[in-house]
Amino acid sequence: MADFGGGDIDAFRNEVRAWLEANYPAELRDPKAKTDPEAVWGGRAFAGGTDPQAVWTQRMGAKGWTTPTWPKEYGGAGLSPAEARVLDQELAAGRYRPGVLAFGIWMLGPVLLEYGTEAQKKTFLPPIVRGEIRWCQGYSEPGAGSDLASLATRCEDKGDHWLINGQKVWTSYADKADWCFCLVRTDTSKKHEGISFVLIDMRTEGVETRPIQLISGESPFCETFFNDVKIPKDQLVGKVNGGWEIAKRLLQYERQNISGGFGGGGGAGGSAADLPVVAKSYNGTDDTGRLADTDLRQRITRNEMDFRSLRLTIGRTAAEARASNGPSAATSIIKYAAAEFAKERSELMVESMGHQGLGWEGDAFTTGELTATHGWLRSKGNSIEGGTTEVNINVVAKRVLGLPDPK
Repeated sequence: MADFGGGDIDAFRNEVRAWLEANYPAELRDPKAKTDPEAVWGGRAFAGGTDPQAVWTQRMGAKGWTTPTWPKEYGGAGLSPAEARVLDQELAAGRYRPGVLAFGIWMLGPVLLEYGTEAQKKTFLPPIVRGEIRWCQGYSEPGAGSDLASLATRCEDKGDHWLINGQKVWTSYADKADWCFCLVRTDTSKKHEGISFVLIDMRTEGVETRPIQLISGESPFCETFFNDVKIPKDQLVGKVNGGWEIAKRLLQYERQNISGGFGGGGGAGGSAADLPVVAKSYNGTDDTGRLADTDLRQRITRNEMDFRSLRLTIGRTAAEARASNGPSAATSIIKYAAAEFAKERSELMVESMGHQGLGWEGDAFTTGELTATHGWLRSKGNSIEGGTTEVNINVVAKRVLGLPDPK
C-alpha cells in the first residue's frame, strides 16, 4: 500500500474504491445471496473455504483491511487513521459486507498489541487478521458475574505447563470458537492480584461446551468447562497475577465495540432507520404523511434523536481514543446509553406492529414480524452483556465523575 499523505487522500480513496469493486465476490452483490451465516465469523471451519463470504474474508484479510490500522508486521494494513476512515466510508457507501466479524479483532487483538510478547503477537495476530481463528471470551463464572474478580477457575503451575480446572458461563459462541482468551486464578490468597490472562485452544483435551437456550429461542451463549486442561507456559499473556489489568483494558474495547454496533442503528429489533417506516405501514399516516399516532410518533422521534446523539458521542470518544492511548472509562457511558436506547427501540418496533408483533412462529406472521419479536426478547440481554448496567454506572461514578465509594 502506498503511503498517502493528507494531500493524496483522494488518490487513496480512488485506489480503495477500485480494489473493492474488483475484488468483491459477485455472489454477494445479490442481497438474497445464500451464504453460511457463520462464515462472516471466520475460523478454522471456513479457512480456505469457497463460501462467497469466506472468499471475501480471505481477500480482505490478505490486504490487511480487516484490521486497517494494525501494524503490517502483524498482518494489518498499517493505515493512518485518516486512511482507515476512507476505507470505512467506501465500505459503507458500496454496501459491502464486513470482511470478518471477530472477537479477536474487537477485543483480544488490541490487548495483545499492548501486552503480548513479540512471539505471541506474531503467532496469534496474523490469523486473526485473516479470519482463520475464531475466538471466544472466558470471563464470567456462575459465582463471578458482576463481581468478576471473584472468579475461581484455577490455573496451577506444573513446571512445564499450566493446569486449568473450573467453569465459565455466558461464553458467547464457545461451541463454535477455535480458541478462548480466559481469566484464571493463579493465586488464591489475593483477589484482583491473583488473576492471570491465558489463551486456550478449544480442541485441548478436557474442554467442554454446553449451549444455553435463551427466551428468544437462540443459543449464542454457553457453559464452558475446563477439566484438567493443560496449556503451554507461553500461552499466558502479560505477567503472572497481572491479568486483572489486561481484563479491564479488554472490557473497555468490548464496551466500545458493543456500543458502536448499537450506535449504528443495528442490533436486535431492526435498525433505527427501519422503525419509522414500519410504524407508518402498520398505523397509517395523517394528511401530511406523518405517522398518524401522535404519541407513538413523538416517542419514535425521541429515540431517533437519542441514537443520533449517541453516534456523535461515539465519534467524539473514538477520536479522543485515537489521540490518546486507546479507549477510556467513557466507554461505560456509551455502553449504558446504547443498551437503553436499543431496548427502547425494540419495544417501539413491537408496539408499532400491534398484535402482529407478538408472534413466535407460524404462517400468520411475516419474517419481519417474527424477527421483531425475537429481537425484542434478545434485546433484554443488552443491559447484561459487556458489563451490566449497574457495573457500568459504577464505573462512570468512580472513574468519570470521581465520586467516592459509598460508606
